[in-house]
Formats: sequence, C-alpha cells, structure tokens
Amino acid sequence: MKFTLLAQDKGSKARSGLLETDHGTIPTPIFMPVGTAGTVKAVRQTELIDPIDAKIILGNTYHLYLRPGTEVLEQAGGLHKFINWDRPMLTDSGGYQVFSLSGTRKIKEDGVEFRSHIDGSKHLFTPERAIDIQRSIGADIIMAFDECTPYPCDKNYARNSMHLTHRWLDRCIKHFEAGEGKYGYQQALFPIVQGSTYPDLRKESAEYIASRNMPGNAIGGLSVGEPAEMMYEMTEQVCEILPADKPRYLMGVGTPVNILECIALGVDMFDCVMPTRNARNAMLFTEEGILNIRNKKWEKDFSPVDERITPGYSKAYLRHLFVSQEILAAQIASVHNLSFYLWLVNEAREQIQAGTFSSWKDSMVQKLSTRR
Repeated sequence: MKFTLLAQDKGSKARSGLLETDHGTIPTPIFMPVGTAGTVKAVRQTELIDPIDAKIILGNTYHLYLRPGTEVLEQAGGLHKFINWDRPMLTDSGGYQVFSLSGTRKIKEDGVEFRSHIDGSKHLFTPERAIDIQRSIGADIIMAFDECTPYPCDKNYARNSMHLTHRWLDRCIKHFEAGEGKYGYQQALFPIVQGSTYPDLRKESAEYIASRNMPGNAIGGLSVGEPAEMMYEMTEQVCEILPADKPRYLMGVGTPVNILECIALGVDMFDCVMPTRNARNAMLFTEEGILNIRNKKWEKDFSPVDERITPGYSKAYLRHLFVSQEILAAQIASVHNLSFYLWLVNEAREQIQAGTFSSWKDSMVQKLSTRR
C-alpha cells in the first residue's frame, strides 16, 4: 500500500492524497460505505459504482465470521469475489462488537469470549484469530484487534483498556508479519488509537501507535456518545501526533458536519452507517440541510430531492413510497445519501486542492446543520 500527499489546505490541516492498493487507488479524503455482512444495505454493487462511485467499502469481521463463515469465504476466493466487488475493501477487527455486545462478552488478556447474537453459541476472538479471519475475508486494509471503551468511561478503566489494546496490537503485528494473504494480493494492517476522552491517554496511545510504523493508522473509541466538541478535541490532538505521511482513519464518524470538521483537523478516511440507516428512516442529507421526507409538507412538492445527486425522483414521490412502506423508498434514499456523502468528500478534496477549503467548509457547515 502506498500513500501520497497531494495538497494541504492553507487555512486548516485538511489535506488531499492518493491511497494505492492492489484493488485500486483511493483519493482522499474519502468516505467508505459500510457493508456489514457483505452488503451495503438496500444498495446493489452496480449502484455503488454508478451513481455513488464508492472507491472503497467496509466489511465487518464479527458478522462475516458468524455468517457466512470463513470456510465459505475462502472457497469463494475471498469477500471481493463472493460479493462481486473488485474495488478496495477494508474490514474492522470485531473490536467494536466487543463494545456493543457488553452484556454477552468477557474480556481477558488472551482475547474476548462472546456469544453469537444469532444462536447464542460461544466464541473466542484473540488478536491472532482476528488477523486470521481478516486474512480469510481478504480485505485490502485490515484492523488490529482492540477494545473500544464506552462513554463516559472511568479513567482507570480507560488506561487499562488502552494498554490491553497496545498489547493486543503487538500480538496482531507479530502474527500478521509471520503470515501472508490467501488470495495473491497485499493486505495492510492499521493499528487503532484508544484512550477514551482523556488527553494524556490519547497522547500516550497515539505515540505508541505511531512508533509501530504501520502503513496507516486509525482513531477509535470516538463517536460513542461524547459531545462533538470533545470528539474534535481528541481527533485534533491525535492527528498532531500520527505521522503526516500515512493515512489517518477516524472510525465510525459521522454526520456530514462531523466529516468536514474532522477533514479540517487532518483526517483522511471515514466510515459510518448513518447515511444508509437514516435513509431507511426517511432522513435525507442534502447540500441545503437535513430533510425528513415523510413530512406532509413534501406531499405536493414535485421538485427533485437533489437535481444533481438524485435526478428523476421528486420529494412527493419519495414521500409517497415511504408512507406506502414500499421497499423502493429505502433503496432510493440509501443511494441518495451515499451519493451525497461521496459528493461531499469529493468537493472537499477539490476545495483543498484549490486552496479554498476553510471558507467553503465554514459556509457548508451552516447549511448542513439546518433541518428543512
């Protein structure tokens, strides 16, 4: 994997670059649609290419491990072939599921024991097992196994969790470097900065992660309920420490405003379920703000939701589909929201390259925050 910086905004720390993988080149900053179980919900792969033009998508290690399972994925030749996707892919390590399954898991030095949400069966994820599963899935970028702490979080717990994540990282790197991919192309391992919302812990974690000299770095444990300003503070601090010549990935973030603010802090990569999840609940993101398409005010509005992004579908028609509980409503809305997110990061990249990002971002943030 190769990362090349192309431009730096004069008024902020925003930057644009190119991230090269064996499945293609990814322009940054970039948003990555989430395909939890091998599918971006309600969106076909052909639509991910046109009109969305997603350069990279995500898969989820925990969910893919449980179903369809690594045996099926290996026989298919990896997740790329299984889902007919020949562009880059990233997988998380299952660490976030450790966080979300707090009622059914036990964290130990060796790893995490948990019960399947599908059938209650017992499983153990160790750092080595997380690497092996991601080898079987075959993503271009894979994540080190970590523990994502909740918010709020006791500082002693956050400190102990961070050190556990660091020890797990060392085991991940050792196991990763001792083996090789299964499908004839290279994989890159990203470590994850933790430390909750404590500046000294975030500093310590970022310095440790940077010292491991991996091809890219991720920032985890944010967007879990903390105030947005606290998320920005932690992100800014970490970005100042992580090396500038490697991509920075802020995990699980976020709203269009979150993304623009964090691009300004030096983040290159983002993912979030928000565009598709909100789309299925009739919430659309537009350049002029957030739109609840179920509102009666759109009943006789025959103008398009967005002429540039979703031409051919009026607000009135899309409202009708949602009110009628038609499956097509979720499909159109999901394509719209993902197209908007990709448009937003593309526009941010162009503004960075033109040297006008900061002023453009400030005006966009005001509009994106409004509800229509």
